[in-house]
Amino acid sequence: MTSTGPALQPSASYGITMRVRLQQRPGSFGRVASAIGETGAILGAIDIVRVERGEVVRDVTVACSGDEHARAVVKAVEALDGVAVEHVSDRTFLMHLGGKLEVNPKVPVKTRDDLSMAYTPGVARVSRAIHEDPDDAWSLTIKGNTVAIVSDGTAVLGLGDIGPEAAMPVMEGKAALLKEFAAVDAFPLCVDSKDPDRIVDFVRMVAPTFGAINLEDISAPRCFEIERRLRAELDIPVFHDDQHGTAIVLLAALMNALKVVGKVAEEVKIVVVGAGAAGVACTEIMLAHGARHIVVCDVDGAVYPGRPGLDPILEALAQRTNPDGEQGTADELLGGADVLVGLSRPRAVSAEAVRRMAADPVVFAMANPDPEVRVEEVGGDVAIMATGRSDYPNQINNVLAFPGVFRGALDVRAHAINEEMELAAARAIAGVVGEDQLHPEYVIPSVFNRDVVDAVATAVARAAEATGVARRTPTPTESSIEIG
Repeated sequence: MTSTGPALQPSASYGITMRVRLQQRPGSFGRVASAIGETGAILGAIDIVRVERGEVVRDVTVACSGDEHARAVVKAVEALDGVAVEHVSDRTFLMHLGGKLEVNPKVPVKTRDDLSMAYTPGVARVSRAIHEDPDDAWSLTIKGNTVAIVSDGTAVLGLGDIGPEAAMPVMEGKAALLKEFAAVDAFPLCVDSKDPDRIVDFVRMVAPTFGAINLEDISAPRCFEIERRLRAELDIPVFHDDQHGTAIVLLAALMNALKVVGKVAEEVKIVVVGAGAAGVACTEIMLAHGARHIVVCDVDGAVYPGRPGLDPILEALAQRTNPDGEQGTADELLGGADVLVGLSRPRAVSAEAVRRMAADPVVFAMANPDPEVRVEEVGGDVAIMATGRSDYPNQINNVLAFPGVFRGALDVRAHAINEEMELAAARAIAGVVGEDQLHPEYVIPSVFNRDVVDAVATAVARAAEATGVARRTPTPTESSIEIG
């Protein structure tokens, strides 16, 4: 078992299944359950495997808070008299055995007739039709419902540059989410190169197969160049989810949070902690929404025009933010601020600084799994708090955005995903939470709310049509999650 960072409380992501053998008599399993509970773990499923010669073998599933915690649970059970731990399985690793994806044909190939239509000689007629009208590829191949998920493995989760092979489980997971939530087929393409020219060339060459490109986990600043060049060269949507997916969900949460506290985007002071890909994109979308007083901070403090050492991306951003030219650390700048947007690292700001914010502060601490400031430290001092974690209220998770964004873009065979489509997606996510439902602990819908994808897809498709990037308009009988 390997750990990606500390977990604050037991989670299925650190779940284990122990196969234990114990005597078949009253109270035997109660001792096991007590030992598990005393470690602070959460007991889950209990399954009988077999009963033999006065003994019972059970599979016991337990949620732990990390690898060390899991080992402590096993040790506590092994210490019990009359109990043997025969085997321990890591549930997360078991889920990934053999990968999480497979390819299945949509048509039968059982007879000679099937073969003659699916492959030679009949397929030649279809190929000839596409040659004569390349747009037919949208309806006669997988192109119309398929997304490429492209990564070089240089900025994976909180793990950093771990390489293309190690990035694969994440990209497979992304593909699984697209299929589950939006009926979009996707395939991971992990590239063994960090050279922007080679990555751009690779994506350009495989693009005819796909209806859209999802760039994923590519480190800044290369991700900006790669996305910019591909958007200019390709006639299909190119969407860097680490930037724009995060930004869409962040804006949706901000819209509703400001409603709860009775403030408006044009008047609040927002401090963004983190100036990487997500920080830049979140700032851009908040500016597009109408926010006027945003101060972005990187590891060296506030970003302001003319600050020595700024790269061109941040220098350009500095020209449109920090209207008062403030300087200093994030902690210093939080004094009197209305909103904190954390897209940085654990403990990037102090609890004391959060307590110096304006009345009814909104705090989005999205570093995962350990946020910029912990809920336990400031939860009672802020009006609204959101994190990237599923075990606290108000989870800001990209899965609220990207399935619906790609569904909507594919439905209209969009040439691109533009700012208007992203803003429409944010408004749609925010709108899923009704005015009568808004609450400090409910400003963003659950990732399992099935209304989200349909709302986002419809909004994105309409925005694509309104801005002239749609190739087609779905018929009135088509649902937003159907393809044609």
